[in-house]
Amino acid sequence: MLFDLKKLLGGLMMPLSFLLLMMGVALILLWFTRWQRSGKVLFSLAWLVLLLLSLQPVADRLLRPLENSYPTYQGQQPVTYIVVLGGGYTFNPAWAPSSNLIGNSLPRVNEGIRQYLRHPGAKLVFTGAAAPTNPVSSAATAARVAESLGVPAADIVLLDTPRDTEQEAAQVAGLVGQQPFLLVTSANHLPRALVFFRARGLQPVPVPANQLAITSPLNWWEQAIPQAMYLSHSERVWYEGLGRVWQWLKS
Repeated sequence: MLFDLKKLLGGLMMPLSFLLLMMGVALILLWFTRWQRSGKVLFSLAWLVLLLLSLQPVADRLLRPLENSYPTYQGQQPVTYIVVLGGGYTFNPAWAPSSNLIGNSLPRVNEGIRQYLRHPGAKLVFTGAAAPTNPVSSAATAARVAESLGVPAADIVLLDTPRDTEQEAAQVAGLVGQQPFLLVTSANHLPRALVFFRARGLQPVPVPANQLAITSPLNWWEQAIPQAMYLSHSERVWYEGLGRVWQWLKS
């Protein structure tokens, strides 16, 4: 119940949901009350913030410091386990396996497989429980993708009960013990994930994946026109910020 409440409140506090709620309140003030000035100010503020968060220069400038916390891992430190944290997914057996990994999940799995190929003999560990309405877990869905790309099933370990990063850290602790291991997750999620894993006394080697903030030159119109993709970049910053606050409150 607490987990579901956390997800509900967190979803409502995401920029798009929160700003739409602000606009809704503003419209109520404009249509049904005498507080016209307040309604205009509230709607204008929400619209302006939504516009700014949807622009590439703003969104990626917010996201870049978070993603630059750790460089792309090119080392070859001997490890026994490569842990890939779960993310968004669905499951449709009629689709290509990789189509079932949504958003941040597929880049994480791709990076996990890349590191697996660079570390012969290591086990590839996928985490993530099943969604309430899904018969297949996030971990199992990721494993199907890895197997479809040539990773032997014998080299895959599933931890398919954790529902969030804190639970993933607890499960991984029981598997890897005190030995170093590669921890693969989204670049923007990695700083917060490391706090959970290190709090367990573990020795994760940070391996960022799914970098989103664009650093290469863009056409001027790509920077000037608001896009949903860049709004999603801003949402990642906000999501991780809320996660850090929740992490601090629990600690």
